[in-house]
Amino acid sequence: MAVNMEDYYESLRGKSIAVLGAGVSNKPLIALLLAAGLDVTVRDKSGREGFDPALLAGWEAQGAKLRLGEDYLEGLTEDVIFRSPGIMPHTPELAAAVANGSVLTSEMEAFFALCPCPILAVTGSDGKTTTTTIIAELLKAAGYKTWVGGNIGTPLLDKVGEMTAQDRVVLELSSFQLMTMTRSPHVAVVTNLAPNHLDKHTDMDEYVAAKRNILAWQSPEDRVVLNADNPLTAAFAPQAPGQVTWFSFRGEPQGEAVFLRDGAIWRKDGGGTRKVLDRADILLPGDHNVENYMAAIAAVGDQVDPAGIVSFARSFGGVEHRIELCGEIRGVRWYNDSIGTSPSRTIAGLRSFAQKVILIAGGYDKHIPFDALGPEIVSHVKALYLTGDTAQKIRQVVEAAPGYDPAALPIVETADLAGAVEGAYAAAQPGDVVILSPACAAFDRYKNFMERGRVFKALVAELKNRE
Repeated sequence: MAVNMEDYYESLRGKSIAVLGAGVSNKPLIALLLAAGLDVTVRDKSGREGFDPALLAGWEAQGAKLRLGEDYLEGLTEDVIFRSPGIMPHTPELAAAVANGSVLTSEMEAFFALCPCPILAVTGSDGKTTTTTIIAELLKAAGYKTWVGGNIGTPLLDKVGEMTAQDRVVLELSSFQLMTMTRSPHVAVVTNLAPNHLDKHTDMDEYVAAKRNILAWQSPEDRVVLNADNPLTAAFAPQAPGQVTWFSFRGEPQGEAVFLRDGAIWRKDGGGTRKVLDRADILLPGDHNVENYMAAIAAVGDQVDPAGIVSFARSFGGVEHRIELCGEIRGVRWYNDSIGTSPSRTIAGLRSFAQKVILIAGGYDKHIPFDALGPEIVSHVKALYLTGDTAQKIRQVVEAAPGYDPAALPIVETADLAGAVEGAYAAAQPGDVVILSPACAAFDRYKNFMERGRVFKALVAELKNRE
């Protein structure tokens, strides 16, 4: 049951409040707290020069105290602390504050408390954004006013007043957002789990526990959608407070499920088993996108007519940076898969093509093992261009993989992405596929994977202009 906005503010009145991180997600939160006349300290690692002076002046005029710069966490003793997802709970200053009685929460948790309509949320290691987008678009097509946000980059807290009980909210949630949540969505989707973000999480157990938190606070009336083919994800089922709906690429699970059989996606529930759509109806390439559709179908249940699902699947070309066709030059197709920020994502991308591809990979080191990537590259890649901090690590696992032949799979290291694109352009022949799928984050050279993808697309556009 959603909390009334005024009741929520009243629960904070008389308490000191810290907002850690003044980025995109927390700016609406800061505005709402200040408008309610609450005692707010804004703490951010950036100095004053990192902000619009008018923004800071406006906050200060409303009574905000500012703690900006490298020492922004010093003296962290506020009663209630809203944590940005980028600041880990085990940060010493934050952990000490909680140990001394501070209550740790977040902008996302505030949204969950105030949202008046059903929430569907997606997490996992791969496929989150595509699955979130499919769910949202299917609900829109079914006539629901649908709000999309979370880790996709759109904060929704300041939109709560515009929402009604008949609307639907679809969120993508990261492990960092989920770590300290004490609320769960009405429908939780876990696409899969594989090692990721181990540069931030203390270990794999912490990462898995964060993902599990998406269902920990559900009620018996709620539902979780789990990947039956992924052991880590499937292990969540015994802890689910509500209904479990499975999805599977490999077989028909027991109980309520969505699964692939005879080249089609089927749904099984209390009303029986019925075909939803043929695999051939899905415009997006790759087995992983079939899984994304199955997860989405399991999430929306009977809220969407199968004919609407088929119509959407035949026309949906995907989300930017996810095996995105960004050009064809001299008969060579160029794909931007900059979202490939982990080995498992890149493996899924490579398996999407029937032919061997020219792969551009490498980037920031998240301390994820690349062992599984080596054999996949040997099987699916005809030429490999490596750049970034992890170039040597990826080279080593490929050269150590069974069946590696340097004559059949040349490996070239380049100083930057531009060099890799030039090398691939020179080597590619008509009919080839060139794909950027780094298997790594972008932080060694770029602000994020989106910036890296846009740089890649700009480089491809320059090649097209030469023709």
